Formats: sequence, C-alpha cells, structure tokens
Amino acid sequence: MKRTKVSGFVSLILVVALMFAVVFGVKTISTPEPAAPAGGTAIEGAVDGTYTAVRKGFGGDITVDITIANGMIADVQVTGPNETEGLGSVAVEKLPAAILAAQSLNVDTVSGASVSSGAILEAAADCLAQAGIDASKLTGVAAADVEKTEETIDVDVVVIGAGGAGMTAAIEATQAGKKVVILEKMPYVGGNTTKASGGMNAAGTKMQAAAAEAAEDPEVKAAIEDSTVENYIADTMAGGHDINDPELVRTMAEKSSDAIDWLESIGAPLPTLAPTGGTVHYYLHEPEDGSAVGEFLVQFYNQKLDEMGIEVMLETEVTEIITQDGKAVGVKAESPTANLTVNAKAVVLATGGFGANFDMLASFDPSLANAVTTNTPAATGDGIVMAQEIGADTVDMEYIQLHPTVFQENGLLVSERLRSNGAILVNKEGKRFTNDLATRDAVSQAELQQPDAFAYIVYDSKYAEEKLYEKYVSNGLTVQGDTLEALAAEMGLEGDAVANFTATVEAWNKVCAGEAEDEFGRNNGLVSLDQAPFTAIKIAPGIHHTMGGLKIDTAAEVISTDGAAIPGLFAAGEVCGGVHGGNRIGGNAVADIVVYGRIAAQSACAYVDAQ
Repeated sequence: MKRTKVSGFVSLILVVALMFAVVFGVKTISTPEPAAPAGGTAIEGAVDGTYTAVRKGFGGDITVDITIANGMIADVQVTGPNETEGLGSVAVEKLPAAILAAQSLNVDTVSGASVSSGAILEAAADCLAQAGIDASKLTGVAAADVEKTEETIDVDVVVIGAGGAGMTAAIEATQAGKKVVILEKMPYVGGNTTKASGGMNAAGTKMQAAAAEAAEDPEVKAAIEDSTVENYIADTMAGGHDINDPELVRTMAEKSSDAIDWLESIGAPLPTLAPTGGTVHYYLHEPEDGSAVGEFLVQFYNQKLDEMGIEVMLETEVTEIITQDGKAVGVKAESPTANLTVNAKAVVLATGGFGANFDMLASFDPSLANAVTTNTPAATGDGIVMAQEIGADTVDMEYIQLHPTVFQENGLLVSERLRSNGAILVNKEGKRFTNDLATRDAVSQAELQQPDAFAYIVYDSKYAEEKLYEKYVSNGLTVQGDTLEALAAEMGLEGDAVANFTATVEAWNKVCAGEAEDEFGRNNGLVSLDQAPFTAIKIAPGIHHTMGGLKIDTAAEVISTDGAAIPGLFAAGEVCGGVHGGNRIGGNAVADIVVYGRIAAQSACAYVDAQ
C-alpha cells in the first residue's frame, strides 16, 4: 500500500522516515547513525550525550530521548504506547523526525493531537536543557522551498475522507474489484470515528438472538427480544423528533445486521450488547474487550487497508469536484509536494460534518461560536461546500447536537456507556436533576439549567478494568474516593451538598434494587453504585454531531437542488443529512458510517459498471 504522509517544510529524510513509520506501524522513529542534516551547524555550549525526559501525554507518560553528538541533534526517540491510535500516536511517529530534520523544536505539531504534541516538545526541551541548550534560541535548518509537481491519477472510485465512512466505502469497493484511492487532508486516518466511544446500533443480529436466549433476567430478555428492526426505526425517528427521512432510517435499520456481519468478516466483531441511550432497547453492539468502538474500528480498518493494498494519500486536501456534462468525474487536490488531478469514474464524499468549523456553526446558532467541541479539526464541512458548488442540495443544517458528557478542558467525550452501566449525573448541589439516559439534547439542556451549567458523572468500580474506564483515569479526568463522602470532598462539594450527594446515591441504589420508582423516569442502566472506590468526572455539554448535510437518497446518491441525483457522486456519514433528524441517538453514528459507507460503495461500483 502506498501511503503519503509528509509536511511542507521537511527534507527528504523526513519524508522517508514518516512513510516508513506509517507503513510499518513504527511508534519510535530514530536515525541508525548519528548525523546532522546538510546545512546544520554545531550548537554552542552543547554537551554530547543522550538525555531523557518524561511528560504526561493524552493517554499517559511520553518518554523522549535525544542524543547530542558533535554539538548537534543526532537522534530523537519518542515512546508513548498509550496515546490514542491515529491521533496522539501520529505525533509520536511524526515529531521525532521533524525535530531531527529541523535541528529545532520549531516544528509543526499534529493537528488534533495538541496534548500529545505539546508533551513531546516539552520533554524535548527538557532534554536539550540537560545538554546545555536553550531550545528557544535554536533557529534550526532552513526548509527548502518545494516546487510542486503536477500529477494525474486514474482510478475507478476516489474516496474523499479517511474516516469511518470513507474507509468502509474504500474496503467495500475494493472487495468488488475496483481500483480505489482515498484522499485525506489530515496526517492520519480515522477522522471523527476515532472519537466514537460507545458502540454501533443494529437490530435483528445473531448477537441479539444469542443474548436473548441466554438472558436469565426476564426484563432484560424482553428488552433484547424487543430490539427489532421496526422498534429500531421507531426509536430513531422518535429520537430525531420525527424530522428524519423515514426511508433513510428504514434502510439503515434493515441493513444494520448485515453491517455487523460484514465487520466481523473483516476482523472487527462487535459481540457485546448494551442498551442505547434514549431507549430501553439493546441495539448497541460493542467490542468484547470494552474498548472504545471508534479506536477499535479504525485499528482494524487500517489493517484491512494495508492487507488489501488500498492507496491512502494523507495530507492531501481535495479542493474541487470535477464535473463533465453534469457528471462527477474526479477531483482536484493538493499535497505538500504535488497538485493532483484524480480522474475517477465515481466520487464518494465521506468528509464528515462541520462540528469544528465555528464560523459555520455560528451561522446556524450564534451561541455556539465559543463552545467546546468533541470533533477533530478535520470536521470543517469542506465536502458539503464543494458539493454545493456543483449544485448539491442540503437538509437539516440547523440541527446541531450537543453531547451532555464532555470534559471541557480538552473536549474529550465521556461515553454514554458509563450511564448504560449505571452511572448517574449530579449537579454541584449533589443532586440528580434529569433522566440521565434521556436523549442527548434533553440531557444537555437539563445540564445547562444547573448552577454554573455543569455536572458530574458518577460511577463505581464494577467496570474499572475495561479499557474505556482506564482511559479516563490515565487521561487525568477523574477524581476518586473510597467512600461517597471522600468522593464528595474530591468533587469540591461542601455543606448540604455532601449530604445531598450521599442521599442521592442511596436513593438511586433503591431504584436499582426495585425498592422504588425513579423520580425522573429512568428505566434502563439500572445498576447500583455500591462498589468502592467511587469515581466522578466533571462534565458539561459540547458540540458533538451535525445532523445536517448533503441530501442523499437510499442509494447514497447526492441529490441536486433540482431534485435529481448528481451522476457519479455519492456520499456517506456525517457529511450527509436526513438520517438523524433533529437529534442523533447514541450508537447511530457508527451504524450510519458502516451501513451507508457500504451502500455508497455498492452504488458507486454499480455506476462504474454501467459506464
């Protein structure tokens, strides 16, 4: 597989090093022999040797080792095994070679991995200081101007965007025998899929059938048996306030079981069931080891791309959809080294939504101009704008979802799974204030009405060994206590709030034991909080999903403003509108990208075959 991954300022040594790292999955990049790049000069006062420093990254400790030889940076090694795959891991891969090539810490950081990048650069500065070098005074090696080449690529299907929908489409189209290329503007694959922390909704699956047969609790058994395609459609429509396109919803629901089977066939099974937020039904399919579904799928998709030899061109931004006689026939794109023309028989847009484009968000809701977002920096609505330029229609653009449980300091999403496993939300007065598992818009609005517009998500240690739970601890999001009173102190609760908090948990446990009705009407995730230590995370609403986007039909064809399909143009995932209506229920984003990613590819392949 050819995978391009470069930055505009780097020399050939960096390009080669980065490609090697991405293709072979290397987490530490170093040069085999200490040697400075051409044009470098010895650093005055530098003391030769190898120096080590450690800083806290996004997923845990990051260790940096820098070797100084003959007064120059001769070797850089970075180890960060717990950084998020596809985000922080890219900073671990990319920055060592960048520092080495530049002979300076004045290098581009990895967009979307600011915490990891910052930790690496801080540790590197510490190493240099140990060697007697003031990093702020390093001017570095001047980057050579790159004269871009003009290149043309011919393929059957070009996929724009290497998130979950794009990778799904590329794999499906390649399985159908088509020549495919993926163009991705970021230096990594995954997009917003990497951020998905729960599971994938589906109905009528073999996992549900097996779980229903094995269930001993009659209420759980009934809830699983009721997780039918028709109920999935009804729950999705109700969750979206019946604004959704019913035919798009029906198609997603009816094809969701096949999508689960397809994931299993490529090595990414989702066998564990859980109830979906906003419903009592068990649609949510999760990884067996408890890891976040997004990171899990991106990892396996990556492996499949490598296995199938699918070309992925990173840091390659599409700027225009090429049309001829009203048909989409390719795209124009720019990489750090080339201006590209990709001639294609079909184009699949999978560029995501606009949850990180604050100007675009504010054009629909001015109150969101300064909000925190869970989205990656790639979610800027580029695909929507490009498609509109060739006549595409949009739908539901004004519907922008807030997720109720977002860690405000870094926009990290705290998964709905915690509440499905029994977690509750309390305000600064120590009290619950809503049905914790109502729809996301309802819970978000309830939080915004609380004192200082924030809350705590509180859970116990029953699931502490699951990867998702461990991630929150390693990322420094949590406070803990061996008793409820100790946890309250760590949360900063005082006076009556402490007594309110302990009474709140006691009341919740009675509901879970069947001794009382829940005052807020919660009827799922009824798991008591009784296993110390107890944990809390301070959260508030954050921008999570843009429900609006390009108008598509059930064949994932992009519809023009005159109501006809644009020949040769297909779309899938958050770049599209109509599937989720006014509010997306948890687990439906992954269902959307897998189901419609496959449909977009199948339709594109059929279109290619008909030419």
